[in-house]
Amino acid sequence: MECVFGFVGNGFAVVAADTSAVHSILVHKSNEDKIMVLDSHKLIAASGESGDRVQFTEYIQKNVALYQFRNGIPLTTAAAANFTRGELATALRKNPYFVNILLAGYDKETGPSLYYIDYIATLHKVDKGAFGYGSYFSLSMMDRHYHNGMTVEEAIDLVDKCIMEIRSRLVVAPPNFVIKIVDKDGAREYAWRESVKDAAVVSA
Repeated sequence: MECVFGFVGNGFAVVAADTSAVHSILVHKSNEDKIMVLDSHKLIAASGESGDRVQFTEYIQKNVALYQFRNGIPLTTAAAANFTRGELATALRKNPYFVNILLAGYDKETGPSLYYIDYIATLHKVDKGAFGYGSYFSLSMMDRHYHNGMTVEEAIDLVDKCIMEIRSRLVVAPPNFVIKIVDKDGAREYAWRESVKDAAVVSA
């Protein structure tokens, strides 16, 4: 029951994701970070099959780094989103990845932006977006409370409202979430919202 959501504020973009790694009825871990730092000013939050999610996001991360290494300049957020969409579209006709992506970034010329890319290679630039079962609740909360020009404090308050709504309404809600922000100072982890911690492994 994955939950990934994000939106654009005044000079920044924020994304949040659950941190549960599950298969069937089993929870393998509850501290899996599903938001990858793509480069200094980009974040890629992904949901979907865990193998596809890890493999595809790492593939995109390494190719974005390779482009910067070869050309001496980083890809813009729009260029990275279009590259990601192109790779998903190519794979769709061969060996598709079941992965949905929110790509957030900050560019000096255009400021913060957020791109919605789903598993069938649909690409949209959005102000707010969400994937997973949690999207039913987070999208309604964002429709009600989101507005242009939000401050960081207002944005984090809205993220917390979305998390509380998911925890209280979703029948198998994930307990923990990670929140990351990208702005002119770069992409970074902002906070964790934890209600369950993984038990320490006891040695025999």
